[in-house]
Amino acid sequence: MSLRLMSSAAALSLLAGVASADYSLTILHTNDFHARFEPISKYDSGCSAEDNTAGECFGGSARLQTAISDAKARSNNYILVDGGDQFQGTLFYTYYKGKLAAEMMNQMGYDAMTVGNHEFDDGPEVLRGFMDAVEFPVLMSNADVSGEPLLADVLMKSTIIERGGEKLGLIGLTPQDTDELASPGKNIIFTDPSEAVQGEVDKLTAEGVNKIIVLSHSGLNVDKTVAENTTGVDVIVGGHDNSLLSNTIEGAKGPYPVMVGSTAIVQAYAYGKFLGELNVTFDDEGNIKEAKGEPILLDGSVAEEEATKARITEAAAPLEEIRNKVVAETSDAIEGSRDVCRAMECPMGNLVADAMLDRVKDQGIEVAIANGGGLRASIDAGEVTMGEVLTVLPFQNTLSTFQVTGATIVEALENGVSQVEEGGGRFPQVAGLTFSFSKSAEPGSRVSDVMIGGAPVDPEKLYGVVSNNYVRNGGDGYKMFVDAQNAYDFGPDLADVTAEYLAAKGPYAPYTDGRITVKE
Repeated sequence: MSLRLMSSAAALSLLAGVASADYSLTILHTNDFHARFEPISKYDSGCSAEDNTAGECFGGSARLQTAISDAKARSNNYILVDGGDQFQGTLFYTYYKGKLAAEMMNQMGYDAMTVGNHEFDDGPEVLRGFMDAVEFPVLMSNADVSGEPLLADVLMKSTIIERGGEKLGLIGLTPQDTDELASPGKNIIFTDPSEAVQGEVDKLTAEGVNKIIVLSHSGLNVDKTVAENTTGVDVIVGGHDNSLLSNTIEGAKGPYPVMVGSTAIVQAYAYGKFLGELNVTFDDEGNIKEAKGEPILLDGSVAEEEATKARITEAAAPLEEIRNKVVAETSDAIEGSRDVCRAMECPMGNLVADAMLDRVKDQGIEVAIANGGGLRASIDAGEVTMGEVLTVLPFQNTLSTFQVTGATIVEALENGVSQVEEGGGRFPQVAGLTFSFSKSAEPGSRVSDVMIGGAPVDPEKLYGVVSNNYVRNGGDGYKMFVDAQNAYDFGPDLADVTAEYLAAKGPYAPYTDGRITVKE
C-alpha cells in the first residue's frame, strides 16, 4: 500500500472513531427542597443539634454541598439542576423569601431549574427577585407570561448550555394547575405540558441540539405522559409529588431511572434528603445507550461542609427566638406525612381541622375542611416548639369562614378526593362531618354517606364552614367556595390557631376516629 493510501485509510479510521464517539454526562439533581437549609429529622421536620451530632439527621445545605462536591469530583462532565419548589416550607422562607435559596444555589453551582408552583406563592414579584439574584436560567415552557410585565422576556421556556463540547437543551415544566395551587396572578396562562415540551424540543432540534433534558415540576404520572406523548426527550428530571425512585430502597415508587420508551425519568424525593445522580451515555446521534444511577442518601455519614454550616447558622440567628419557643406537648408523634394526609384521615389533619373548628364554633360554624397539601410535616412526641408547628403549617394562611349549601359541601368533598391516586394536595381533612369515598369510582361520583352533626347532609341547607383563605379563594380546585356567602378571609393565622389549640389540650393525644372511610 502506498504512503498516500495508508494516510487516507488512517484518516478514515480516525473519522469513523469520531463519528461513533460516546458522550457521557452525569446529571446531579434535587427537587422540592422547600427551604430545608438545616438538617431534617426522619419526619422531614426540624432536627435538634444533639440529634444531628448523634448522626440521626438528614440533609441540610451543608451536607448537600459536600455531596455535590464529591459527586462533581467523581465525574469529568456533569450538570447540576433542580426540579422546582425551592420556596416555602420553613421559617427561613418566611423570613428571607427567595434570597437565601438564591445564595445557596449560586454557591453550589446550579446550571438551571424549573419553576415549581410554590415559586409563585408570593406572586410574580418574589419569583422575579429570585430570578434576578440567581446566576443560572429559571425555566418554564408551559405558560404564556407575555401578559405579566415582571416575567415577560425574562422567564425563558428553554435554554441551551454547552458541556463537554456538546450542546444540551434544557426545558422547564410546571404544573398546569399552578393557578389553583399558588398565586401567579391573573396575567399568566398555563398550558398543556406535552404540547409545550414538544414545541421546545422542535425548536432545540432545529438548532442542532440532540440531547434534551426536561426539568419538570409536574409529578411522576405527568412525566410519564409527557414521555409517551413527545419525541426527542432524553431525560426528565422530576419533582412536585416527592417521588422516591430507587433500585435499592424498599418502598420506592419505581426504579431509578423509570424508562418510558427511550426516555429516562428520575426524581429524588424532597427536602434535600437525597442528591440524585444519573449517569447517561449518549451515542453520536444523541440517543441514550445507557442510563443508570441511584439517589444518594444524605444521612449522618455525609459530613457537613463547614463554611456552609456556618453560613446557615448565621442565617438562622434571627429565627431562633420565634421557633425555639415551646408552645405545647404531645404524648405521641403526630403523623402528618403527605402519603397519609393526601389519601385518608390522618392525625395531623384531625388536629388542624379540630383546631380550626374549635376556634370559630361559637360563630355558627359547623364544618371544617383543610386541604391535606397544606400539611407539610409530622411532629414527634414530647415538647412542641413554634418552629415545628410552622414547619407543618408554613404558608401563613388565615382562617376563612363562610356559608355554603350542603350540595356545595358534597361538591367540595368530591373535588377533594378527585386526585387521590396522584396524591393531590386537595384531599380534604375534616371536622364536624364524616364521609366515605370509593377510589374505584369515577372522580366526581366517589363521595357517599356525608353526615354533618350526626345527620345526613341536607343539599338545600346553608352550613357554616371554616377553611383557610387559600382554599376559600379557589385554591386546590375548591372553586365552588369562591362565591360563598358571608365570607370572611382574614381570621387568625392557622399556625397560631393550631399552636394555641395544642397548648390548651396539653399534653395532646393524636388520634383518628373514622371520620373518613375509604372504600376501594
